[in-house]
Amino acid sequence: MNRILIADDNEANRELLEAYLAGMDCETEIAVDGQDTLDKVESFKPDLVLLDVMMPKLSGFEVCEKLKGDAATSRVMVLMVTALSELGDIERAVAAGTDDFLSKPVNKVELLKRVENMLNLKDTKDELDRLRRYIEEMEDPKR
Repeated sequence: MNRILIADDNEANRELLEAYLAGMDCETEIAVDGQDTLDKVESFKPDLVLLDVMMPKLSGFEVCEKLKGDAATSRVMVLMVTALSELGDIERAVAAGTDDFLSKPVNKVELLKRVENMLNLKDTKDELDRLRRYIEEMEDPKR
């Protein structure tokens, strides 16, 4: 079962995203600020983080940079969900390493399709990594 971390400082936004995801076969967890997000990524080990940009303690940009810059968490998929929609904000999100970007107000169908696609992509990447390790072991059995 896939794990999704919803990171937003606004309770109504968190509840809405959680309600949208309720029909999916996934486990969800909540984070209320940037530092809480990093802590929950470490403990919950999500496959995907729905990450608000404007949060206390650490912004979503900072959280994303930390996740993508750490080998232990770089494979976690990040979907930034934000009210910011200026071109500069999108460029900054991409520079921070986000895998995708979704503007508020969130459309349920669009969110669910992007989440589904991102989880499928992560599953494919994980399977490819397993196959690569298997091939390496077969080529060099002393590993």
